[in-house]
Amino acid sequence: MQMVSELRERLRAIVFRGRMERELEEELRFHLEHETAARRLAGSAEPEREARLALGGVERVKEAVRDARGVRPLETLVADIRFALRSLRRNPGFTVTVVLILGVAVGAATAVALVAHRVLLAPLPYPAPERLVRVDQRYGSGGYGTLSLVEIEAVTAQARSLEAFGAVRYVGMSLSGPAGPERIDAGRATAGYFRALAVRAARGRLIEAGDNAPGAAPVVVLSHAEAERTFGSPERAVGQSVTLDGVSHTVVGVLRPENRGLAGPPTDAWAPLQLEPPTRRGPFGYRGIGRLAPGVSLARAEGELGEISARIFPIWKASYQDSTARLVPVPLRQALFGYARAPIGLFAGAVALVVLAAVANAATLLLVRAAAREHEMAVRAALGAGRGRLARLVATECLVLSGLAALVATAVAAAGVRLAPAVAPNLPRIAQVQMGWEAVALASVGCVIAGLVVALAPLSVIAASGSAAPARLTSAGGARTGAGPRTSTARAVLVVAEFALAFPLLVGAGLLFTSFLRLERRELGFDPSGVYALDISLAGAPNANDTTRIEFWRKLEARAAELPGIPAVGLAGSIPPDNYGDVNNFNLVDRPVPAGTTEPTSPWPAVTSGYFAALGIELLEGRPFAAGDSAGAPPVAIVSRTWAAKYYPRESAVGKQLVSAGCTTCPLMTIIGVVSDVHYRGLAGEADAVYVPLAQDPGSDRYLVARSRLGAAATFRALRSALAAVDPDVAPVGVTLVERVDASLGDPRRWTLVVGAFASVGVLLAAVGTFGLMAYLVRQRQRELGVRLALGASPASLMRLVVRQGMRYAVLGSAIGIALALLQARWLGPLLFGVDAVDPRALGVAALCLLAVAALACAIPGLAATRIRPIEALSTG
Repeated sequence: MQMVSELRERLRAIVFRGRMERELEEELRFHLEHETAARRLAGSAEPEREARLALGGVERVKEAVRDARGVRPLETLVADIRFALRSLRRNPGFTVTVVLILGVAVGAATAVALVAHRVLLAPLPYPAPERLVRVDQRYGSGGYGTLSLVEIEAVTAQARSLEAFGAVRYVGMSLSGPAGPERIDAGRATAGYFRALAVRAARGRLIEAGDNAPGAAPVVVLSHAEAERTFGSPERAVGQSVTLDGVSHTVVGVLRPENRGLAGPPTDAWAPLQLEPPTRRGPFGYRGIGRLAPGVSLARAEGELGEISARIFPIWKASYQDSTARLVPVPLRQALFGYARAPIGLFAGAVALVVLAAVANAATLLLVRAAAREHEMAVRAALGAGRGRLARLVATECLVLSGLAALVATAVAAAGVRLAPAVAPNLPRIAQVQMGWEAVALASVGCVIAGLVVALAPLSVIAASGSAAPARLTSAGGARTGAGPRTSTARAVLVVAEFALAFPLLVGAGLLFTSFLRLERRELGFDPSGVYALDISLAGAPNANDTTRIEFWRKLEARAAELPGIPAVGLAGSIPPDNYGDVNNFNLVDRPVPAGTTEPTSPWPAVTSGYFAALGIELLEGRPFAAGDSAGAPPVAIVSRTWAAKYYPRESAVGKQLVSAGCTTCPLMTIIGVVSDVHYRGLAGEADAVYVPLAQDPGSDRYLVARSRLGAAATFRALRSALAAVDPDVAPVGVTLVERVDASLGDPRRWTLVVGAFASVGVLLAAVGTFGLMAYLVRQRQRELGVRLALGASPASLMRLVVRQGMRYAVLGSAIGIALALLQARWLGPLLFGVDAVDPRALGVAALCLLAVAALACAIPGLAATRIRPIEALSTG
């Protein structure tokens, strides 16, 4: 507190300097008059003179008071700041360049830091979030998967290390409103799910254990946003009825605004998950959330869940063969946001290289400026200024530049935060990134740190010159003698560093661009133009069973097939290119995996024959699905060409048999045909797929897919009318396959653009640094170059001399950059497709680009060297 009070008084003394000076003079005048009067009464011959001597001199007293108040250092600082501002104003080009370089780099770094903190580090909106885990199934092959009802039942009953445990399955529901049915995102959850997250209702209650019992009255908990949208306010929602998938549900509660997404995607409504006793270990697709009991470690919970896995395996062995699979607790933060580490790490690494290059570039400019001010510093030193005083002037100038750069950095960071959702829309919580005072402080501190680092370059010049400065002033009539060897070496090192830092950026941008082009040009297996789909969910439809669903899908396909302008229509459980959830494990009857090990998996869409026609998928071998492939008929499947080549490379796959989903007591599945490839695991994934007839796997969520000549709007109107004719309460979501394919390329495209922009900045900084250094060296060596010309050297030889010297820096920097590019391979590799992270061609192209840029940056000063006039050069010596 005392330090704060003293600082406040010192600042007050500077801000109100005039008033305090007047107060000081009045006080001194009072003391002087009092002392003079006393001397006069004592009979002094010169009372005023003796009074002044007694007080020690008025000016000395003023200085003493200033020193006592600690004002003098602050006055000196203010004077230095004013001098720095005047000096920088006289050099606007230099000032603007340095401020923009540091401000843009630090601002970009601030924006990336804000995104990383919000996405990866910010706390979850639940009490004691460090105790929350997601219970996943870890397979022997190392992959992770969802749970089935068997695991949910076992963990709920046996896991003592979990204080609470619950499960959820995300579904789409149709909400019937005044404007007709609307599709909303919903979840079916157990009461333990809400207890584990320790969330509370803003109004009413949450799902309770009784709601999960089969046959219990249908209730629903709405999100705060959905309650406002549907009923006007959360208060009016509780107790009202809402129709979901044709069933009336009573609204029993409304969640708080911050809890729209409960450990998963944003969700509008939560209905009870009514658990029937499992008949086999499957199907999967449920997410389990648990809260560790107080004092229980993650390792202890993992051990207990492993024991539960070992106990349930023999019970359900007939329907699940993987004895190596284990239930594992994964910290919820890691489970939800772990996948975001790769793209954020990519952006963070790129912006870090840009910041380092910017600092090196600014330091180079300041070194050149320090050399240009060598005469000024020599004059100051000759007049008595010591190294400390000169260093303080330079440091103050760098801090002023940092302050100006902080303003630019704040603006750049704010722009970056606004652009973040467009640059990386798939990152979790990206829309919650905001610009606040903490961000302003971070940008300011970053600029100050960068300014202090940059200041080391000119300060090293002062430290190296020292007492030699006055001698430089008098030598050669005050002519410039050029920078010392230390200064020249420092500038060369900084330029080399800029090339070294730009190299991995250029390599990364080139690799990402190549990867994107290969993804974009990859054969899709179908023509997406003119193909449209309706995403339809019957998850909560009344009296929904396999028989009623089969009849619903049959009627819908028949209705859609009658629509004019739609030559082909079909149904499918999933559509390309990104549908990772619709997979199934299987085993080959004639080539089974070793007992108890992980079975292979493959995309497993249930389709009708019309789906192949709608997408243009060709039948290569065997037969298509027929009317006889019904629910009671022997199970059949059609496989893709890639699947057939992978598992039966030297023979036909037709006629081979599979065990589906590990169910050894189920009828075997026979392969009846092979079709052309389509990608379901993303454009970068394999094109393997196993198709089964929709009549044998009707399911609740299917796509109505149509190839149309009508255009998007007319096609969707026609398909919706066909759906309404079958069931007017079902709300679909329209999907355009051209947009779906484009969305699959979205992240690679955005990564390429961002890293490409950073690489462009890095290369530009290296070019500016090289140009500045070589232009300065040409000016410094003007007399030498003039002598060479006078002695007969050709202009071309001078050009080669300048370019050769600059290219040495570029070659050395590129060599160091190759090592940095090899180090970045481990982070860049997972984001690439069809290209190696250490591709020699990418390294070679990057090196050629950098050398070409360096040659251009050196050629301009080299051209200036060829235009030197020997007489003028010698006369300025």
